[in-house]
Amino acid sequence: MRLFLPGVALCISAISYLPCSAGAQPAALPTAPPAEKAPSFTPLQNATQDKDAIAPANSTSMAAQPPGTELSLADAEARALKNQPRLLAEQYRAQAAIKRIGEPRASYSAQAYGNLTAIEANGDTAVAAGALTTSSISTRAAGGASLVQMITDFGHTSNLVQSARLAAKASGQDEESIRQSILMQVEEAYFNAQAAESVRKTALAVLDFRRVTLRQLSALAQSELRSTLDVQFAQVMDSEAELALVRAESNVQRAHAQLAAAMGEEGDSDYILADEPLPANPEADPAGYISAAIADRPDLKALKLRSDSAMHEARAERDRNYPTVNALAAGGEVPIHDPTIHHEYGAVGANINVPLFNGGLYAARSAAAKLEARAADKDAVLREVEIVRDVRMTWADARDAYLQIGVSQRLVDETNVAMRLAKARYDAGLGSIVELNQAELDQTSALITAASARFDYLRAMTAFQFAMGDVH
Repeated sequence: MRLFLPGVALCISAISYLPCSAGAQPAALPTAPPAEKAPSFTPLQNATQDKDAIAPANSTSMAAQPPGTELSLADAEARALKNQPRLLAEQYRAQAAIKRIGEPRASYSAQAYGNLTAIEANGDTAVAAGALTTSSISTRAAGGASLVQMITDFGHTSNLVQSARLAAKASGQDEESIRQSILMQVEEAYFNAQAAESVRKTALAVLDFRRVTLRQLSALAQSELRSTLDVQFAQVMDSEAELALVRAESNVQRAHAQLAAAMGEEGDSDYILADEPLPANPEADPAGYISAAIADRPDLKALKLRSDSAMHEARAERDRNYPTVNALAAGGEVPIHDPTIHHEYGAVGANINVPLFNGGLYAARSAAAKLEARAADKDAVLREVEIVRDVRMTWADARDAYLQIGVSQRLVDETNVAMRLAKARYDAGLGSIVELNQAELDQTSALITAASARFDYLRAMTAFQFAMGDVH
């Protein structure tokens, strides 16, 4: 049976005492009375108080960590929102989408052009090839301007503008979705780091206790009050505890590195993390949470907005088949000209462009746009189904994690009693070292489970809030 589990948390400084904010404190292990056949060794809750205990070669360096940066969860989230390149990139995309609204809207404004023209013609000539009509070419130098103002295109431009507006709103929801995703990752990394630090503290306390036990059993074996088998078992337990401490230290460094990456930082990743209060237990009925998630999830909002945007784009493609009515104006001067051209010119008019035949181009584009709009609508429907599933699953996980806090506390009390009885049997010569070691392992596992339950609940609530679109 392994002594420690990776990624779990413990909020104690001695293995037999668990002051956890999630529930009632379990009773500390009482010391069994000395047996008549042999003196008893130091109980677990006093192991860290023995100043003469033999410390492991690397436990001092692992326990005395250099001071780090004090960091609360709110500070970590603020750093992530400021530094994360993924969020900054999404903000630029949202701003670019807003600028694209001006592209189709420009068609509402008059289009003015300035022209400077100089021609040296080869006599009185005309362009005769390539068209049904001929166009004369005269020697001249002129300057002027032309103006084109759209009067109506029967909804084509207005649908393009509305499509761009909805796409810009969808980009804004994508930005919010990325923001909430980053906050969730920061919270998970923060709680994982706290869990790793708690496991390291627990591993150090257990190793100190194992060293004290090994020392005392070695002394008893020298006095022929305990067998060498007991000493051998104690040595195995000591080595296993030392290995667990090495792994715990590595997990702390990895968890801090993950937290730094979640915040978008590349510098020092040594932090002193502040405790966070436990959120309230979710209600018994998830129906209200499902409704809130469907209304609030930014990714679902983005998909619905893109579906509406695709619908307006399909309408715009359909409107290409309608006429376009434009007002035209032109004017200028011709300082150098031949006798056939006046010194000044000016004209106004209107043009109606009616599409008659284009090889099915507009029909194909309209059909494709309609299908894209239907696909976007189905994407939104699929995401809604996934959101209902995610809310139900994370709601169940959160409630289960909340209930495990109380159950694990009771498990600690029960293993404390079992440890006390096994200790009394061993001191009385009625039990073996194997029985005592098993009771000790059960107690340690229960303590780790109780401590990890608190962080499991915090992580489960983070996932639940993200599923509802309520990460702030």
